[in-house]
Amino acid sequence: MTPMSHYRSLQAELETLTTEAFRPELAEIDQLPTLEIARLMNGEDATVPAAVAARLPQIAAAIDAIADRMARGGRLVYAGAGTAGRLGVLDASECPPTFNTDPSEVVGLIAGGPSAMVTSVEGAEDSKKLAAEDLAGLGLTADDTVVGVSASGRTPYAIGAVEYARARGALTVGLSCNAGSALGAAADHGIEIVAGPELLTGSTRLKAGTAQKLVLNMLSTITMIRLGKTYGNLMVDVRASNEKLRARSRRIVALATGATDEEIERALEATDGEVKNAILTILGGVDGPTAARLLEESDGHLRAALAAAPR
Repeated sequence: MTPMSHYRSLQAELETLTTEAFRPELAEIDQLPTLEIARLMNGEDATVPAAVAARLPQIAAAIDAIADRMARGGRLVYAGAGTAGRLGVLDASECPPTFNTDPSEVVGLIAGGPSAMVTSVEGAEDSKKLAAEDLAGLGLTADDTVVGVSASGRTPYAIGAVEYARARGALTVGLSCNAGSALGAAADHGIEIVAGPELLTGSTRLKAGTAQKLVLNMLSTITMIRLGKTYGNLMVDVRASNEKLRARSRRIVALATGATDEEIERALEATDGEVKNAILTILGGVDGPTAARLLEESDGHLRAALAAAPR
């Protein structure tokens, strides 16, 4: 195939994708007042949650499968290129401070490596081989999960990541924004959020990016809930690494226990600042070492540890 015929074929393929569709009714958008453009864009964004809601059963099934594997020591790995890759890296990087996970437990891979977070790495997204090499460095096991993320659902890097992971027995999820995507077909769990054509033709950092962010929020957050990283809607595994988070830690203990400031301070001192342990010492009437033992025996689930406490 000649270079010209290759690009014609690629153009024809792109024209079939919902995320790439041209909207003639918006052809004069640059002539509109700024407020009207803002209203149009806001109206477009408002359609995304409904598109996500249409795929909640598939999202929930993927989460249950991910949580089962992570409970056995598996990792959650996101792999994508461009905006999709950046969103995966963002979600992974927020898990350690929010849920006190080790940085190796939730990992974000972006085609082209860390430099691709801020600059375009030419050709990286077109390489299945690069995805395989990036995942090979992690030493995947059957307890791991790889989530390929691609708005088009045809990005070779994301598809290659899913194919490599599935061949090694890992769980695979394909998150895309087009129906009948190659990525969805390649994965154990295909999640296709069809939010429609973009305000700017083909600019998938817009609705498609928002849809992917919403789903990634669900995958990580609800998985962590299933793993006992929360107590109700409180982030009891939060890592108090700065003044704001230390204040939040005290507030979480207060909301969970209703204890006085003095009791909370004593509990945090007795547990080296561990929020979950501090709550257990107060509600379970146990000392710091006992709280640590009960939580270890309960795989970190505070409710189970409380049920096992002598009181």
